Amino acid sequence: MRWGVHAGDANTASRCAASRSHPARSATPSDVLVGSPGYPPPVLSRRRLVTFAAVLGLLVGGFALASCGDDDGDAAATDTTTTSESTTTETTTTETTTTETTPPPAGPTEIRIVVVNGAPKGGIVRENVKKGDRVVLIVRSDVADHVHLHGYDIMRDVAPGQPARLPFKATIPGRFEVELEDRGVPIADISVSA
Repeated sequence: MRWGVHAGDANTASRCAASRSHPARSATPSDVLVGSPGYPPPVLSRRRLVTFAAVLGLLVGGFALASCGDDDGDAAATDTTTTSESTTTETTTTETTTTETTPPPAGPTEIRIVVVNGAPKGGIVRENVKKGDRVVLIVRSDVADHVHLHGYDIMRDVAPGQPARLPFKATIPGRFEVELEDRGVPIADISVSA
């Protein structure tokens, strides 16, 4: 088999060559294959096929990116028709939806207190929080004692290198003292507003 011509089809090749305007010319593979009955239609070369696929991919990607800029708020369907030199048509439908996101709940309000030589560094810490807020008192101390949040009756041990954490939800409006319980030293004043 040579040039896609079967042994029994040799007469077809010579007939095709003889019917052309140049009878001295011999049949080439393209003369025999293109338009001859019983042979498949011409196939795109691999290079053209890859080029076509790349161009098609760029066009579809461009249309998809262009439709992302739509901010009218509702779902939209976009029909895009791309035609190439080989008259292949492809339709792509892209749906865009917009959703509203609510911000995550805020973390707790941290109130940091540092105790040096049994007294609050910089004086008594005064903070205001709103009713319903989550609050965490973080106390670091160079002396061992108990930290007590009055009104909420929360108490934790504190020692050098072992800070005390007092988490609570501000459910009771008013003003509340935080103290080193054994020493009787106030270290903070927390006001909860309604």
